[in-house]
Amino acid sequence: MKSIQMLELKSHFENLQKDELILDVRTPAEFTESHVPNAKHIPFDLVMNHVDELKHFKNVYVYCRSGSRSYNACAILESLGLKNLVCIDEGGMPDWNEAGYPATKP
Repeated sequence: MKSIQMLELKSHFENLQKDELILDVRTPAEFTESHVPNAKHIPFDLVMNHVDELKHFKNVYVYCRSGSRSYNACAILESLGLKNLVCIDEGGMPDWNEAGYPATKP
């Protein structure tokens, strides 16, 4: 599985192609509080139910709050056959916000 740091996601976010997806695997409350604009939200405990939906993308960038859930989500999805995952396994949404990057907030 490929991996990048959360702050590296910004260059991918700025050049996101139609066949790429940013996936937030945090809780609904965390997602509502702040998320990367246009990110798709699938809570960690439900990701295994979305393999068919996710397999059509060239790259799926998976992030969470700290990197732990994104790593575990990628491991689960990879074990179910997905090979298009880019795991943000170092840093998370707090780092994105702290850097002042665009975020959707209530």
